[in-house]
Amino acid sequence: MSKHIDYYFATISPWTFLGHARFVKIARDAGADVAVKPVNFGEIFPASGGLPLAKRAPQRQAYRLVELKRWTEQLGVRMNLQPKYFPANGDPAAYWILAAGELGTEQALAMAGAVFTALWVEEKDIADPATLASLAAKAGLDVRALEARVSAMADRYATLTKEAIDRGVFGAPSYVIDGEIFWGQDRLDFVARKLAK
Repeated sequence: MSKHIDYYFATISPWTFLGHARFVKIARDAGADVAVKPVNFGEIFPASGGLPLAKRAPQRQAYRLVELKRWTEQLGVRMNLQPKYFPANGDPAAYWILAAGELGTEQALAMAGAVFTALWVEEKDIADPATLASLAAKAGLDVRALEARVSAMADRYATLTKEAIDRGVFGAPSYVIDGEIFWGQDRLDFVARKLAK
């Protein structure tokens, strides 16, 4: 078994935020390499039978908030359950994460973490280019190098989204190891076990 993980997520997913730091630690502890793959769930949901949050039944929307509160308490994570800039257009942030990925995996993971924290903790607008540049700088990344790459990332984003659909990914976050999908931050224990085998 290889220790390679394809990490598919939506930049605006609260569940990805809740799992991100734990996932990064699990991958590092296992010596696994990670392919950081933000994707467009606006295209994945229709292809997989899912619904965007606004189109879900009221009871499902209400229960989502209950579960988010439970998980923040369980994990001891500070989080705004209904942040000011949600839902946001997550595509620009995805482009910045992909651009960071061209500099290296650690840079992509750092940029992703900065985006999640900005949206869910700091209540910043992750669709705003100035905000994204500020997040990159705060994460210690080369802002000019990223800005030079960002405009070329739309095709990569589309390709990764199609790849996710073709591989059967339907929810965020999804961690794929040797073709096996682990969906949700609540499956990270299974991810750790898989990597330990």
